[in-house]
Amino acid sequence: MVEREGVTTHFFNVSESAIEILEPLSEDTSVAKFLSKRGPGLHHLALEVEGLDEYVQKLKAAGITLLNDEPQPGAHGMRIVFIHPKSTGGVLLELCEKIKT
Repeated sequence: MVEREGVTTHFFNVSESAIEILEPLSEDTSVAKFLSKRGPGLHHLALEVEGLDEYVQKLKAAGITLLNDEPQPGAHGMRIVFIHPKSTGGVLLELCEKIKT
């Protein structure tokens, strides 16, 4: 569960990748609004990277629109940042990096 985003997450491993199913916790979350407007389907793509902070700085310098200015805690011990769909041809893109312990 990612309370800050208002979702419960369900991960299904597929080979070296995973499929994440998002379940909104209430009707006023961004995921619930997406589902009510568009119905079930693809919400976003996530890519795991190393050096997330450096990616964020490079994206900002290139004029790419981010939904959050710096990485936030995400599901499964990840730090995440979202790239706005207007900067990616209409697809919400998430960059994630494992939190180093």
